[in-house]
Amino acid sequence: MDLQFAKQIAIGILVLLVTFFLLQFLLQKIGKNSNSILPVRFAKRIKIPLFLFLLATGVRLGLVSQYIPEHYFEYIKSISTVLYIISITWGLIVTIKIIKHRVIRHYDLSVSDNLQARKIYTQFNILERIVIFIIILFAIGVALMSFDSIRSVGVSMLTSAGVAGIIIGFSAQKALGTLLAGIQIAFTQPIRMDDVVIVEGEWGTIEEITLTYVVIKIWDKRRLVVPTTYFIEKPFQNWTRSSSDLLGTVYIYTDYQIQIEALRTELKNILDNTPLWDNNVQNIQVTNATKDAIEIRALMSARNSSDAWDLRVLVREKLLMFIQKHHTESIPHTRIYLDKPHGTTDRDE
Repeated sequence: MDLQFAKQIAIGILVLLVTFFLLQFLLQKIGKNSNSILPVRFAKRIKIPLFLFLLATGVRLGLVSQYIPEHYFEYIKSISTVLYIISITWGLIVTIKIIKHRVIRHYDLSVSDNLQARKIYTQFNILERIVIFIIILFAIGVALMSFDSIRSVGVSMLTSAGVAGIIIGFSAQKALGTLLAGIQIAFTQPIRMDDVVIVEGEWGTIEEITLTYVVIKIWDKRRLVVPTTYFIEKPFQNWTRSSSDLLGTVYIYTDYQIQIEALRTELKNILDNTPLWDNNVQNIQVTNATKDAIEIRALMSARNSSDAWDLRVLVREKLLMFIQKHHTESIPHTRIYLDKPHGTTDRDE
């Protein structure tokens, strides 16, 4: 009987390996086909869950064999059930990631007008995490429920620890609120991937959105990490909420003698000679006047936030150079007039 049992195990292992390598070969062939819906690396990514699934199937089929001792039946059934759960869960996660990649690959974040791409990236990145979280949670629950002893312990804990459950629920209220905020961001989208925002006085772009926190890439390469609830509860600036193109402003303070038309002509020359300008908006206006200087605002448009920043820096520098070179008398300065001393006349001077 022992010899027959060993032979049965050897045949089972051989059949398992042959089936596994055959399926891997077929999946690789299908993935290499240009018309296939499966990606090229699908066979490699599904390799481990596929092997676990075949192993669980082999174990299940082995249960009907008369050569397996009866007292091993329950243990083998439990092991095969867990292997099934792990393999199916793993396979579902891989499939979800493939579907997401198939959808978002048609949208390019690097283009200037990437509003639609940022919407899709934000939705699918957050929804992917939500679905994976639910699948894993459900898989753990099914795995625990498959064991009679653990199921009975769980039921007794639920019935005898109601007060503790309420306390834990209140303790986890903030964590649950953070998760719900992540789900709300996925659908309402106050922020999206690659959005330009100002948060806590820092200027940066949205680099990563998870269910619990958001990573903002600051202009100097630092990372600002804030909880998702921040974007639901607190005000912040989103420069690219409705479109990628932006209006840039530059403020210059000059003397009253400045020639406004000369500045308008110079602004036009600057914008005409830079690819940062999108040929839409250009203007110079006097927006304020004080006793010492006047405030001049230069307005220009750009395709995206990065170009707008560089364009503002360029225009500010060029306008200052123009004033320094051609209108030095218009640099802000303070005038002091001395009154004549008391009792003097023009003849005394």
